[in-house]
Amino acid sequence: MTWKALSASGLVLSAALIAAPAQAAEAGQVVTRVSEQDRGTALAHWTPERMKSVGDGELPPAEQISQPHDQVPGVGRLFMTTSTGQDHSCTATVVPSATRDVVFTAGHCVNGGFDRWDNPIKILNVVFAPGYDHGAKNGVFAARAFAWSGTYTGPTSGLDDDAVIALDPVDGRHVQDVAGSQDVSFDTVASPVDTTILGYPVSQLARGEALLSCVRPATLKVNSVMSAWETDCDLAGGASGGPWLRGFDPATGRGTIFSVTSRGSMNGDLVTTDLSGAAFSEAVEALYVSADDL
Repeated sequence: MTWKALSASGLVLSAALIAAPAQAAEAGQVVTRVSEQDRGTALAHWTPERMKSVGDGELPPAEQISQPHDQVPGVGRLFMTTSTGQDHSCTATVVPSATRDVVFTAGHCVNGGFDRWDNPIKILNVVFAPGYDHGAKNGVFAARAFAWSGTYTGPTSGLDDDAVIALDPVDGRHVQDVAGSQDVSFDTVASPVDTTILGYPVSQLARGEALLSCVRPATLKVNSVMSAWETDCDLAGGASGGPWLRGFDPATGRGTIFSVTSRGSMNGDLVTTDLSGAAFSEAVEALYVSADDL
């Protein structure tokens, strides 16, 4: 079984999520802008109790390869609600930007696709909690806009499964100033590459409440459809959107993002056996470059 966007309880979202909802396209990208009123609603929605409750319910078994990790600059937990009324979480990372407001994550974290009746599933109440550790320690930042490349066609696709989110400052402070950031590069990376993968899996080990890491070699796999990085990391759902870092320095907690978690395969016991992340493309690089305009 493969997961692309795992629910708050760690279960696979409906396979009927087949495409991205139609929204305003700008320069080959799909952009959603969030009203000031809806940003206020998002902040009110995500109380500490509600954040913690995302890890309630029956969860996948604890990871064996991945281990708890100290907080690192820029990495945090991303929360959202679907228009069907379900709360979910992913992982996101602050990346350098002129506005100092941008985080990078997986496309499926903010793209709900369609339900089995072809109704668009909207993503609402998007907020980011940098350095989340059994609670939001460094504030909660509401999304004012998010976007993915027009080449990403929705939750069943792994191609260009990436997104950028622009956040409102909190008390005049930008998220990059509060949390730091991780470098991101679109250069060609030799395969295999030693990789540190970070995320907030909603499993029995962490319940989404703590950061976990997996240090494994990643190998680039290329087929007629796409190029993707693969590794035998066992982070569960909720780690979606988490950074894949090369050149990670444990002393500084910094590295360079070359992919983010997109998909995972599970065995019959719901244990994740491997992860994949789309290789960055020119379309995703253009998405990142234009994020300052969100």
